[in-house]
Formats: sequence, C-alpha cells, structure tokens
Amino acid sequence: MAHTQTPSRAAPRDGYRLIGGAGEHARAAGLVNATWYKSPVPRPVMKQLMQRSDARAIRDTLIWYAAIIASGIAAWFAWRAHSLWAIPAFCLYGTLYCSPADSRWHECGHGTAFRTRWMNDVLYQIASFQIFRRATVWRYSHARHHTDTLIVGRDPEIAAQKPTDWLGLALSVFAIKHVAHELPKMISSAFGRVGDEEKTFVPESEWPKVIREARITLSIYTVAIATCLYFRTMLPLLYIGLPSLYGGWLYLYFGLTQHAGMPENVLDHRRNCRTVRMNPVFRFLYWNMNYHVEHHMFPMVPFHALPQLHEVVKADMPPPYRSTLAAYAEIIPALVRQTRDPSYSVARPIPETAARA
Repeated sequence: MAHTQTPSRAAPRDGYRLIGGAGEHARAAGLVNATWYKSPVPRPVMKQLMQRSDARAIRDTLIWYAAIIASGIAAWFAWRAHSLWAIPAFCLYGTLYCSPADSRWHECGHGTAFRTRWMNDVLYQIASFQIFRRATVWRYSHARHHTDTLIVGRDPEIAAQKPTDWLGLALSVFAIKHVAHELPKMISSAFGRVGDEEKTFVPESEWPKVIREARITLSIYTVAIATCLYFRTMLPLLYIGLPSLYGGWLYLYFGLTQHAGMPENVLDHRRNCRTVRMNPVFRFLYWNMNYHVEHHMFPMVPFHALPQLHEVVKADMPPPYRSTLAAYAEIIPALVRQTRDPSYSVARPIPETAARA
C-alpha cells in the first residue's frame, strides 16, 4: 500500500495539540492507528533478542554515575583553586550529567533497560530530573512518538520542524528552548493544574502523579537556589539545575541524527529514521540508540541487543551511515533546503520490500 506524503507543516512543539488541524488531516489520510512496515524476524530469534537483563544496565549505570562523580570532584577542586580548568571540568560534568540521561530516560521509559521493573522506574525518574522533563507527561508523549512517528499533528517530539527553525535549533544547543517550554507547564502542574493538551494523551489516573512530580522537582531546584543565595555562590546550581542547560548539547547532536530531514507522514521507519555507526564511547553514552531504525521497528528489544538485531535485519534496511559526521553531511544540507522548501525530505535507498509497505 503506497502512501503519499502530504505537504509538510511544523509539528506543535509549543504544546501537544494532537487533535484538530493537522491531527485530523492525518486521521483522514489513514495515518492514525495504521500498520507500519516491519522487517521479517523469525519468532525464536525475536524472543531471544527481547530478553532483558539487569546486569548490563547496572554495570553501565554505575560506570556512568562514577564518571559524573569523578568529573564533579575535578570541577570542585578547580573551582576551589580559582583555576580556569574549572570551565572545561564543569563542561565535562554537565555533559555527562545531562546528555547520557536522555538515552537512559528513553530506555527506562520503554521498560527495557533493566529486567527488574522498579530499577527502570527509579532510573527513569532520576534521568527525567537530570534533563528537566516531566517524567509522566514525557512517558506518554514518547509513546505517541512511537505510534505516530513523524506524523504531523500527532507526533509531539518532532525535533527538526519544517520549515527549519534555526533559532529554535540554536537555542536547543543549551536546551534553552526545551526548558522555556517545560518550566511554565511544570509550575502550572505544581499548582495542581494539568494542561488541556496533556489531558489528550495522559490518562486521568496519572494526573496526580504529574502534579506530585512537578512539586518534587521544583522543590529541589528551590533548595538549590536558596543555597546559592545563602552562601553567595553559584556552585550548587552548577551541579544541579544548570547542567540540564549547559550539558544538553551532546544529546541534541545525537538526537538530530534520528529523524532530521526525513520524510513525514510515511508508515515505514526505514524512510523516517536513521541508523548511524558510532564509536564505542558514543554508543555507551547513547546506549545504542544510534540503531534507530531497528529501535523504532522493534521498540521492545533492549538497548544491549540492538547491535544483534541490526545484523539480523540489515539486508532489509538502508545502509547505515558510516559516522555521525556522515549523517550530518546529509542533515545540514537537508535542513538548509527545508528552510525554503518544506516539502523536501531525504530519500533513503531501501530494498524493494519498501514498495510493499
């Protein structure tokens, strides 16, 4: 069944307006609750790939937090010594604090990082705090992203809008756009209000959790700010709060490789996602989310099994990008062209099976 791409329009990033307008257009075009193409994987193989494990996730989490603590200690010593080395030390701390939290938030949100459920839930809440996200709201937001990936009016997580919003992308380097979007909604939730847009996809039974999480998060930031004022130092906010801003550049760098420049309103993840080869350090920080076509096609496969899944389905996939730089060699020209021609999108060379999708 062929699907015609409709004229591109920006997704509603200043709110999750998933009904009316473009959302109704997507529904009328048969793009809502539709069947997505999936590469064939033998059932026994898929059953094996879906096995979850606590050990790998615990090991990676301990290494990650050890790196955060080590960089934080180095930054503290440099700060106490009034050394300019405090600048790169805090940059490293902030990057480790914030950017890998995005992939941990993501994997734990799917419930696939750990085999033990409470471990997923605990790390999900902590990682959500580290990247300044309302945990419950974003859990359901991301579920919609998976069911309606790049479907305009339905997907609330389209990072690269059409036409290209260069100012928004520039502000996102330090997560300014994201925090400016989240903070007023978090404050509103702390006063007991859940927005009309959130109500369209967050179940009513979860609304008290949204309110409680907002109050806890803002209380922690209030204590950090009060400590800064009392001791007349920015140091507490450099450790908690500001890293969510100055440390967010790397998850933007990784994140844009996922979908930027790709076609909207198609029902084949091989067309609207990228798989990018990364070095071992990047893969650790990103928790193998560089295998993004495979992840979207089979979201219940844990992060540690995505390389094996890639080997199973690679004959049915577009060729992976050689590196993030190779991906950006395509992304940047695509975003430039979409500035003046929002209907343009990258066309991936995919096997003949796509014609039947």
